[in-house]
Amino acid sequence: MRTEYKIFAGVAVFLFGAAAVYGFYTHATATDGAVSSGSAYAGGTEWVGVVALILSGLLCSMCAGFFWFVARRIDLRPEDREDGEIAEGAGEVGFFSPGSYWPFGIALSAAIAGIGLVFWMWWLLAFGLICVIFASCGLLFEYYSGTRHPAEH
Repeated sequence: MRTEYKIFAGVAVFLFGAAAVYGFYTHATATDGAVSSGSAYAGGTEWVGVVALILSGLLCSMCAGFFWFVARRIDLRPEDREDGEIAEGAGEVGFFSPGSYWPFGIALSAAIAGIGLVFWMWWLLAFGLICVIFASCGLLFEYYSGTRHPAEH
Protein backbone atom coordinates (compact mmCIF):
# COMPACT_ATOMS: atom_id res chain seq x y z
CA MET A 1 0.00 0.00 0.00
CA ARG A 2 2.98 2.29 0.33
CA THR A 3 3.39 2.45 -3.43
CA GLU A 4 -0.24 3.35 -3.91
CA TYR A 5 -0.31 6.22 -1.45
CA LYS A 6 2.91 7.63 -2.89
CA ILE A 7 1.40 7.59 -6.39
CA PHE A 8 -1.82 9.27 -5.27
CA ALA A 9 0.08 11.83 -3.18
CA GLY A 10 2.28 12.65 -6.16
CA VAL A 11 -0.72 13.12 -8.43
CA ALA A 12 -2.38 15.31 -5.78
CA VAL A 13 0.71 17.54 -5.53
CA PHE A 14 0.78 17.79 -9.33
CA LEU A 15 -2.91 18.76 -9.47
CA PHE A 16 -2.53 21.43 -6.80
CA GLY A 17 0.48 22.83 -8.65
CA ALA A 18 -1.42 22.72 -11.94
CA ALA A 19 -4.32 24.60 -10.32
CA ALA A 20 -1.96 27.34 -9.18
CA VAL A 21 -0.27 27.61 -12.56
CA TYR A 22 -3.60 27.49 -14.41
CA GLY A 23 -5.11 30.19 -12.22
CA PHE A 24 -2.08 32.43 -12.62
CA TYR A 25 -1.89 31.82 -16.37
CA THR A 26 -5.57 32.51 -17.06
CA HIS A 27 -5.40 35.67 -14.96
CA ALA A 28 -2.21 36.88 -16.66
CA THR A 29 -3.41 36.23 -20.21
CA ALA A 30 -6.95 37.54 -19.77
CA THR A 31 -8.23 39.93 -22.41
CA ASP A 32 -10.77 42.67 -21.81
CA GLY A 33 -12.64 41.72 -24.98
CA ALA A 34 -14.33 38.87 -23.16
CA VAL A 35 -16.09 41.32 -20.84
CA SER A 36 -18.06 42.91 -23.65
CA SER A 37 -19.18 39.55 -25.05
CA GLY A 38 -20.85 38.60 -21.76
CA SER A 39 -19.02 35.31 -21.32
CA ALA A 40 -18.31 33.68 -17.98
CA TYR A 41 -14.61 34.23 -18.63
CA ALA A 42 -14.81 37.94 -17.89
CA GLY A 43 -11.21 39.05 -18.22
CA GLY A 44 -9.91 37.40 -15.05
CA THR A 45 -9.09 34.02 -13.63
CA GLU A 46 -11.05 31.13 -15.14
CA TRP A 47 -12.44 29.72 -11.89
CA VAL A 48 -14.15 26.58 -13.17
CA GLY A 49 -10.87 24.99 -14.21
CA VAL A 50 -9.11 26.09 -11.02
CA VAL A 51 -11.86 24.66 -8.82
CA ALA A 52 -11.94 21.42 -10.86
CA LEU A 53 -8.18 20.96 -10.45
CA ILE A 54 -8.35 21.71 -6.72
CA LEU A 55 -11.23 19.26 -6.20
CA SER A 56 -9.37 16.61 -8.20
CA GLY A 57 -6.32 17.19 -6.01
CA LEU A 58 -8.46 16.83 -2.89
CA LEU A 59 -9.91 13.57 -4.20
CA CYS A 60 -6.42 12.20 -4.84
CA SER A 61 -5.38 13.39 -1.38
CA MET A 62 -8.31 11.52 0.12
CA CYS A 63 -7.28 8.31 -1.68
CA ALA A 64 -3.65 8.81 -0.63
CA GLY A 65 -4.74 9.30 2.97
CA PHE A 66 -6.78 6.11 2.89
CA PHE A 67 -3.92 4.07 1.45
CA TRP A 68 -1.49 5.61 3.95
CA PHE A 69 -3.88 4.75 6.80
CA VAL A 70 -4.19 1.14 5.60
CA ALA A 71 -0.43 0.81 4.94
CA ARG A 72 0.33 1.65 8.57
CA ARG A 73 -1.85 -1.22 9.79
CA ILE A 74 -0.80 -4.08 7.53
CA ASP A 75 2.49 -5.88 7.04
CA LEU A 76 4.70 -4.93 4.14
CA ARG A 77 3.79 -6.63 0.90
CA PRO A 78 6.51 -7.92 -1.47
CA GLU A 79 5.99 -4.95 -3.81
CA ASP A 80 6.52 -2.54 -0.91
CA ARG A 81 9.89 -3.97 0.11
CA GLU A 82 13.20 -3.25 -1.62
CA ASP A 83 14.24 -6.93 -1.32
CA GLY A 84 10.85 -8.32 -2.42
CA GLU A 85 10.89 -11.05 -5.05
CA ILE A 86 8.29 -11.58 -7.75
CA ALA A 87 7.73 -15.16 -6.60
CA GLU A 88 6.61 -13.92 -3.17
CA GLY A 89 3.54 -12.35 -4.74
CA ALA A 90 2.47 -15.60 -6.42
CA GLY A 91 -0.64 -17.44 -5.37
CA GLU A 92 -4.33 -16.79 -5.22
CA VAL A 93 -5.20 -13.12 -5.42
CA GLY A 94 -8.95 -13.48 -5.01
CA PHE A 95 -12.08 -14.83 -6.62
CA PHE A 96 -13.25 -13.35 -9.88
CA SER A 97 -16.43 -14.44 -11.60
CA PRO A 98 -15.64 -16.37 -14.79
CA GLY A 99 -18.69 -15.07 -16.59
CA SER A 100 -21.59 -12.91 -15.52
CA TYR A 101 -24.24 -10.96 -17.36
CA TRP A 102 -25.02 -8.70 -14.39
CA PRO A 103 -22.43 -6.01 -15.24
CA PHE A 104 -24.09 -5.61 -18.63
CA GLY A 105 -27.45 -5.25 -16.87
CA ILE A 106 -26.04 -2.58 -14.57
CA ALA A 107 -24.58 -0.68 -17.52
CA LEU A 108 -27.83 -0.90 -19.47
CA SER A 109 -29.83 0.25 -16.44
CA ALA A 110 -27.44 3.15 -15.86
CA ALA A 111 -27.77 4.13 -19.53
CA ILE A 112 -31.57 4.12 -19.22
CA ALA A 113 -31.35 6.26 -16.08
CA GLY A 114 -28.91 8.59 -17.86
CA ILE A 115 -31.25 9.02 -20.83
CA GLY A 116 -34.07 9.75 -18.40
CA LEU A 117 -31.90 12.39 -16.71
CA VAL A 118 -30.77 13.99 -19.99
CA PHE A 119 -34.30 14.36 -21.35
CA TRP A 120 -35.75 14.96 -17.86
CA MET A 121 -38.23 12.11 -18.09
CA TRP A 122 -38.69 11.43 -14.39
CA TRP A 123 -40.48 8.14 -15.02
CA LEU A 124 -37.60 6.83 -17.15
CA LEU A 125 -35.07 8.04 -14.60
CA ALA A 126 -36.96 6.29 -11.79
CA PHE A 127 -37.28 3.10 -13.84
CA GLY A 128 -33.55 3.14 -14.66
CA LEU A 129 -32.56 3.68 -11.03
CA ILE A 130 -34.82 0.86 -9.87
CA CYS A 131 -33.28 -1.39 -12.53
CA VAL A 132 -29.78 -0.36 -11.33
CA ILE A 133 -30.72 -1.42 -7.79
CA PHE A 134 -32.10 -4.79 -8.93
CA ALA A 135 -29.13 -5.47 -11.24
CA SER A 136 -26.68 -4.56 -8.46
CA CYS A 137 -28.47 -6.92 -6.09
CA GLY A 138 -28.34 -9.62 -8.77
CA LEU A 139 -24.58 -9.16 -9.11
CA LEU A 140 -24.09 -9.09 -5.35
CA PHE A 141 -26.11 -12.24 -4.65
CA GLU A 142 -25.14 -14.15 -7.81
CA TYR A 143 -23.27 -16.84 -5.90
CA TYR A 144 -25.79 -17.09 -3.06
CA SER A 145 -28.78 -18.25 -5.11
CA GLY A 146 -29.67 -19.96 -8.35
CA THR A 147 -27.55 -22.44 -10.27
CA ARG A 148 -24.22 -21.07 -9.02
CA HIS A 149 -25.14 -21.58 -5.38
CA PRO A 150 -22.80 -24.18 -3.84
CA ALA A 151 -24.49 -27.50 -3.10
CA GLU A 152 -25.42 -28.20 0.51
CA HIS A 153 -23.82 -31.31 1.95
